Amino acid sequence: MTKTTKTKKPHKVYTLLVEVGRKDDDGLPDGATGAALVCYASGVDEAEAVRETVAILKQADLAPLDVSGYGSLDDRLAEGHDIPAEERKLMGRALAENSVIVAQMTPFFDDEKRPLQ
Repeated sequence: MTKTTKTKKPHKVYTLLVEVGRKDDDGLPDGATGAALVCYASGVDEAEAVRETVAILKQADLAPLDVSGYGSLDDRLAEGHDIPAEERKLMGRALAENSVIVAQMTPFFDDEKRPLQ
């Protein structure tokens, strides 16, 4: 019996926008109805990056509702996106650590329930 060796596919980092709803102990601000998270996730393809991101967010007591993918760094550059050094650094960290990095969280509020600022 011959053992076949699998060649590892290289990982890339994908930019994902994840919409989350409310859940007990989710850490979102009082009065928020949910949030949008910008994430950088490592994976052999975008589907794997999405699966890993959703799993991590569920472990963090968040309730993912929808995920939009914006492609890998190469995809985004090919589309003409301007990607600042800080964003590239976070992408590099996600790749090096084979992880999901939440780069930004924007909570959603109903206009009537939004706290005064």
